[in-house]
Amino acid sequence: MAWTDERVEQLKTLWAEGLSAAQIANKMGGVTRNAVIGKVHRLGLSGRATPAKPQRGRSLIADKKEDAAMRKAPAPEMKSVIPEPEFIEPVVLESGDRTTVATIKNNMCKWPVGDPAKDDFHFCGQSTLSGKSYCAYHAHMAFQPPQRRTETRQPRRVLANPAKRRAAG
Repeated sequence: MAWTDERVEQLKTLWAEGLSAAQIANKMGGVTRNAVIGKVHRLGLSGRATPAKPQRGRSLIADKKEDAAMRKAPAPEMKSVIPEPEFIEPVVLESGDRTTVATIKNNMCKWPVGDPAKDDFHFCGQSTLSGKSYCAYHAHMAFQPPQRRTETRQPRRVLANPAKRRAAG
């Protein structure tokens, strides 16, 4: 299929109306979605008057009215649904050691603490939530809702030696 002047004008018109490349390909016939995308880029048509929207039998006027109403409405305030639980120190076993691969049990938090190549590496060891691998605090860190993943959070420093913690604090 050759891009005639008429077909290029039709492409420009449909693109300006906000149709997607797939919708344009369907309307024009004899052209693929990828061919439309390629031609759009070669023509430099990257900007559009309106974003592409799936057409579901609704009128363009109804869509524009709905868009205008949504732009006027204030954005809903995003609140954290799950409050962050309080941090609890990793478990110290009766022997005075921390939880290791050799001492960890099924109901203990498997959150790694420290560098696995170092001797002081251990796991949190606190009681886990039912059916989870982590305690409430570490589960909260590991399983964040999607909107929180984009936030920048400073990692918490956990010092293995309590004496170092008091000196640093």
